[in-house]
Amino acid sequence: MSLQDDLNAVRRNLDELTRKVERLELQAGRRPAAGPRTGSAPPDPSRMVTVPDTPYDSSLWTDTDDEGLGARDRRAP
Repeated sequence: MSLQDDLNAVRRNLDELTRKVERLELQAGRRPAAGPRTGSAPPDPSRMVTVPDTPYDSSLWTDTDDEGLGARDRRAP
């Protein structure tokens, strides 16, 4: 198969999965989730959270390790 054939097969499978999920949501009595193909409603402002641009207090990070980098006082293996 060529790359384009693979991509077309993936697209067909994804479309079929989307249809089946929408059908299951309808059977469960839920409204189908709005996706990129069906459009979506504007966000509800009451559910939005404002994130300030001010820097966090540096004391929040006292005695923390950089995740994935290890502890500050040790070297990586």
